[in-house]
Amino acid sequence: MAKSPARAWQRMLSGRRLDLLDPTPVDVEIEDIAHGLAFVARWNGQTRGDHAYSVAEHSLLVETLFTRIAPRAPAKWRLAALLHDAPEYVIGDMISPVKAAVGPGYEALDDKLTAAIHIRFGLPATLPVQVKRQIKKADRISAWMEATQIAGFADTEASRFFGTPDHAIIADLTILLRPPVETRTAFTRRHAALLEDMT
Repeated sequence: MAKSPARAWQRMLSGRRLDLLDPTPVDVEIEDIAHGLAFVARWNGQTRGDHAYSVAEHSLLVETLFTRIAPRAPAKWRLAALLHDAPEYVIGDMISPVKAAVGPGYEALDDKLTAAIHIRFGLPATLPVQVKRQIKKADRISAWMEATQIAGFADTEASRFFGTPDHAIIADLTILLRPPVETRTAFTRRHAALLEDMT
């Protein structure tokens, strides 16, 4: 008797069943993304403070930084920045050394989920190279801020791993630590505002 294939879908709070190996845009809901990301901790939870620093909070910061790096960018690319880690609502946030150990399988899964999420919200499945570079730069600046403000890194150590940021870009920004429900609400509202700007 043949073995039935292993289950590759996850049931979301919205009731959607997202197939992780073959995700479709119709099964992607922003409420599921916002909820998941608000409860996923960056840095494997190894941060100071009374609340974990969530991927949703990180995503809000990256969108802010991207807007400072590319102030003329249209709303669709700001939305792409907000959603840059959206697949982590189902696959979690793996630190870079673990991603390297897992190998190309993780990247392939991430790419499929990213494409489905992008299409669901009116973005191209694959972003233009320049936009990806700018989002990555914002992501690295955010990582430097997190490392130095809440993860226990000295500035010099963080700069070795993430590069030294332009301090004019981050001068008035600090890492926020909020309860997940507050971050979930902020993420959902920002997503709605960006979608409205795209119309």
